[in-house]
Amino acid sequence: MTSLWNWLDRAAERRARRLAQTTSRRSVLVGVGRALVASAFTLPVLPFDRTGQALAAGAHGAGAKKKGPPTDTDCDYWRYCSVDGFLCSCCGGSATSCPPGSTASKVAWVGTCLNPADGKNYLVSYTDCCGRTPCGSCFCNTNHGDRPGYRLGVHNDVNWCMANDSSVYHCTVSVIVGVAD
Repeated sequence: MTSLWNWLDRAAERRARRLAQTTSRRSVLVGVGRALVASAFTLPVLPFDRTGQALAAGAHGAGAKKKGPPTDTDCDYWRYCSVDGFLCSCCGGSATSCPPGSTASKVAWVGTCLNPADGKNYLVSYTDCCGRTPCGSCFCNTNHGDRPGYRLGVHNDVNWCMANDSSVYHCTVSVIVGVAD
């Protein structure tokens, strides 16, 4: 048994010496850098839990349901099927327009929502309003049809204000683009 361990030890030493002779420090650093970059792209894809964020923001619509049909300040309103953020209709704007002092983001995400009143699916463009501190009212995180972060056009957990002069997020509007086929 001792001879087997000695043989394994000598073989491991030979391989380590050969690797040290044929590999430079620069190539090792390149390999480590590649591993770090690869992990930066895979970590955002891992599942995560945002319920703490919703509770801290006083998640509107998460508690007892109101009587009657949902309005444009309720997370259950049909056009908010893929929204993730504060509703501008509770922050001084409307369901389709940003509040004064904020500007619409230059990029947006799109969802397909079913209107129960007419049974049709509609394309809804969700646009963040930027330039003011977060509103803090009527937080919704519905995520119907949301896709992982590597498909940005259909992923709602991104700061879409990043293309604007001010990347500070304030609230989100939802504009009906058209009927989905």
